[in-house]
Amino acid sequence: EERVLTEFKESVVAVWSPGRLGGHNQQGGTNLDLARTQAARPFEMPDGYNQMFGVERYRAVESLFDVKMALSDASHPAPSPNQTLPALIQHSLSQVDVDIRPHLLANIVVVGGSSLIYGLNERLKQELEALYPGPRVRIFSPGNLVERKFSSWIGGSILASLGTFHQMWISKKEYDEHGPGIVEKRCK
Repeated sequence: EERVLTEFKESVVAVWSPGRLGGHNQQGGTNLDLARTQAARPFEMPDGYNQMFGVERYRAVESLFDVKMALSDASHPAPSPNQTLPALIQHSLSQVDVDIRPHLLANIVVVGGSSLIYGLNERLKQELEALYPGPRVRIFSPGNLVERKFSSWIGGSILASLGTFHQMWISKKEYDEHGPGIVEKRCK
């Protein structure tokens, strides 16, 4: 089931651009109406049934940018406005010194399985440029799809193999004995 969802996400789902799916376009209509005119993409289910996906392929991920467009129900509530990708990045940037924010905005790395969603990087760049009109916003993603999908794992394994990292290791016994404060103490 997870394999099917991953294949669906990487081959059918797309991020709407330009602007927000729930917003208005330059012709005076809504982007949602414009999205309905786009060609649908087919997807073959494991049982052989073929389904065409039109505007739904954009709505599936729009909540990453606009919570009003989230697909939700009683068991899956819509995210809050501070849970969108731009809001999470904005919150992270607000936690660092003002002088280094432009450097961080110029070096955003997007990796992981969801980075393979068509149009994600372009839309994220648009949203961040709207939030931060002054500094240059650059988004990096590895071109190799396998590397892009597993970059976090690869980076973690490289870090763990460094000799200098071994001195920062914390055993379960140490953690249980000293609590979460040991992380900050050990990793200074």
